[in-house]
Amino acid sequence: MAAMLLAGCATGTGATPGTGGSTVPLAPSAVPSGTPASLAADRTAAGACTNSSKLAGWSNRRLAMLTIAVPVSETSVSDVTSEVSAGAGGVLLFGNKAPSDLGSRLTALKSHVPGHRGLLVMTDEEGGGIQRMANLVGSLPWAAYMGAHWTPAQIQQNVTEVAKKMSAAQVNMDLAPVVDVDGRNMAPGKTNPDGWRSFSGSTPVVSKDGVAYMNGLRAGGVIPVVKHFPGLGGSSYNSDFGPARTLPWSTLQKVGIPPFTAAIKAGAPAIMVSNNIVPGLGTNPASLSPTAINTELRGKLGFKGLVLTDSLSAKAISAAGFSVPSAAVQALRSGADMVMFDLGGNVGSQTSSIATAITNAVAGGHLSRSRLIDAAGHVLAVRHVNLCS
Repeated sequence: MAAMLLAGCATGTGATPGTGGSTVPLAPSAVPSGTPASLAADRTAAGACTNSSKLAGWSNRRLAMLTIAVPVSETSVSDVTSEVSAGAGGVLLFGNKAPSDLGSRLTALKSHVPGHRGLLVMTDEEGGGIQRMANLVGSLPWAAYMGAHWTPAQIQQNVTEVAKKMSAAQVNMDLAPVVDVDGRNMAPGKTNPDGWRSFSGSTPVVSKDGVAYMNGLRAGGVIPVVKHFPGLGGSSYNSDFGPARTLPWSTLQKVGIPPFTAAIKAGAPAIMVSNNIVPGLGTNPASLSPTAINTELRGKLGFKGLVLTDSLSAKAISAAGFSVPSAAVQALRSGADMVMFDLGGNVGSQTSSIATAITNAVAGGHLSRSRLIDAAGHVLAVRHVNLCS
């Protein structure tokens, strides 16, 4: 998430939350990756089972729950047992010191997943000041240090060691790497969400180091989430605290997009979209923009994996006129697959409100059921779930 340093959703004190041949699949359906498109189409046409055909039999409420990542303190993960039992697609861990028995606690939580289909357990383990479980998995320096002092091979090796320990603790998704291009020598804060969170102010350096970090996570058994599309480098403000704009789209295409292109070419399984407005791509935050997600990320860059929003609790979202539930609906309509919000208030009530807003939107014709099924399919695919097996 963007760096919420004071109270909420993206850094060490506040909160965001393999190599080449990784096992993380890119295809959203249950048809094996590598299956020729014509054959896949023939199987589907012949009535063969696919994740999509199975999901078509699910209720709208059940589908909606799968698109929600529920926030919880890493010291009390059992707090969201009811949400996980109701089918939440993921949980987002907040905090800065994980309990020594986190793994067993998460194993117990996962036992409540309907059908035992697995659960996305995600956190922010970037390095520097944004580490939630360094006491369990080891510490990494700020990305800026890595970019200046480590080779891509060293980045990959060090990240792999951390990822192995994350996986052992039952955390299977990291909201990292940050591939924003920002060379400003400063801690992330209200006026700059990146600073030391960025590997470099050089686009080629960020591209190489971002892929190395991503591959390190995959080699350690953790799903990377490349962020924050289409790039927060040079932003006017931190969207956690208020409305923020990226550099103009014409500039981002040259400076900010190449690292995402490199990550996608290297097999990125998931990408987080920022809450910044992108001048030249519309007036809504990118996370709520079909132009940013469907036209650019899905269409022009050809990304077929999981698309997550940044925290919809950000002040930039409310400033744009959206509540968290209405933003969730708009994000799904725009092409996002999974929505996130901050820890705070009544998480159970907020989760229920989001699921209700999504189901009401489908019932009212404001969100197509096929789009909801597609989003749920992407959540299952990144978790390696095959409903037909």
